[in-house]
Amino acid sequence: MKLWKKQYDIDKIIEDFTVGNDREIDLYIAKYDVIASKAHAKMLASTGIISTEEAQKLLVVLDELLLEIENNSFIIESDFEDVHSKIEFELTKRLGVIGKKIHTARSRNDQVLVALQLYYKDEIQSIIKLVKNLFDTLISLAGQYKEKLLPGYTHLQVAMPSSFGLWFSGYAETLIDDMELLHAILKIVDQNPLGSAAGYGSSFPIDRKFTTKELQFNTLKYNVIAAQMARGKNERLITNSLGNLANTLAKFSMDICLYMSQNFGFISFPNELTTGSSIMPHKKNPDVFELIRGKCNQIQSAQTEMLLLANNLPSGYHRDFQLLKETTIKTIENSKTVLNIFNYSIQQIIVKDIDINDEKYKYLFTVDNINNLVIGGKPFREAYQQISTQIEEGTYVPDTSKKHTHIGSIHNLCLKEIEAKAAKL
Repeated sequence: MKLWKKQYDIDKIIEDFTVGNDREIDLYIAKYDVIASKAHAKMLASTGIISTEEAQKLLVVLDELLLEIENNSFIIESDFEDVHSKIEFELTKRLGVIGKKIHTARSRNDQVLVALQLYYKDEIQSIIKLVKNLFDTLISLAGQYKEKLLPGYTHLQVAMPSSFGLWFSGYAETLIDDMELLHAILKIVDQNPLGSAAGYGSSFPIDRKFTTKELQFNTLKYNVIAAQMARGKNERLITNSLGNLANTLAKFSMDICLYMSQNFGFISFPNELTTGSSIMPHKKNPDVFELIRGKCNQIQSAQTEMLLLANNLPSGYHRDFQLLKETTIKTIENSKTVLNIFNYSIQQIIVKDIDINDEKYKYLFTVDNINNLVIGGKPFREAYQQISTQIEEGTYVPDTSKKHTHIGSIHNLCLKEIEAKAAKL
């Protein structure tokens, strides 16, 4: 069944190409198409376009379909082009002529749009919760390891003393930026497109404010052309925001892989979280974080695909938009998977003691030594030259009596501020 079926059959080869794998992808939005159809039926009755009795019958069957979807017994057979045609078929099959009235004052265009935006709303909120869970984990770890020395590196060379507390809370604060962006995207998709029909509105006396309230959208997308132009833009914004989040997690994963290596040896994980080699019995590999890093790079690539698919298209609907759906949904699902496994794994991190007497950390405290001279009254530039000369001449001996005393105070101050910043979201 096709919502646009006429008095002829489409070529089977063309049909297979144009439908693609929509039937499988549409299962993600089936629930939302039913929810939107319920709101639409109520609105049609409230405006007198259909009777209250007809609306009630539609709602009963829609609730039955919703239950099937929630029980995973809802199937979109190959006879159907998509979830929208399947649902209308079921309404007509069970209610006859009344079922055929559900599409009144509605196009498949705004039907798809509203289902997707309801799905995006729910999923973005779910992802924000998962990010907040990870944030809380990192703040807890930051407090636990605030005094634990971690050599800081720049250009992959030993630089200055830091702490595991600062490392964990640094990524925690970066997650706040990622959540801020997700909240901004949530506000953009939280606009009701239902009633825009094919992008030019409807001549029926519909009540778009009714469906906005019924579907719990924050506001209405008032201009019907603007509503249609959201297709493509929503997906670009969503994948961009998830790409930023993925960038944070990919960088974090790279740190972890680096710090687990024998050359650094800062951290480890329980054996159960690592994998081995088929020929090297000593190997305990950080595969989970390597795969997170790889998946995060896949997530970051999605925004480029969205940009190229929707770029330079004129206003109005184009079938290109159908291709946006699969990658966006896949990106959302991958983001949730990555967040869950990252949070699960990072909680089991083992922070090691670091031997600061190791020769490679000889110059770790040069800045502290310069600062100590400055505190003693020497101008900074002279203090810098003094330590620099000692290094060049090979006479430098690190003074660790006051090593990294600033780290604890920096950590305590920023941790409270970071938590306060997150609380405002």
